[in-house]
Amino acid sequence: MSHDLPERFVRHTRMPIRSIVLVSMGARSWETEVENISATGLLALRPADWNANAGDRCVLDLLVGTELHIHLEANVTRLTPNHIGFAYTSIPEDKEHALWGLLGQFADNTEAPMDGSSAD
Repeated sequence: MSHDLPERFVRHTRMPIRSIVLVSMGARSWETEVENISATGLLALRPADWNANAGDRCVLDLLVGTELHIHLEANVTRLTPNHIGFAYTSIPEDKEHALWGLLGQFADNTEAPMDGSSAD
């Protein structure tokens, strides 16, 4: 059996995070909390006054602590009554390192085998 799957079925490790994101679409904007983040997108709590749809383009300003601000372009990919899913469409080169650094340590700890034994 082949383990090759179309890219759309690949689900990247999601890191739970307590952070704020400012979502901007033209003249509209919302500030909300991030629930989790991955290398390809993020999941945020849905603001009460949210009025955008899946497929809409937006700009995300992710604020992590007081030191890290990552400006991203994204599409709305999923809407539920409580959440909004975003997929990044553009990550500025100067922010890639910061994003990968944020995710890297979490992914290393999450995806590492629990012990040193092999599956042989």
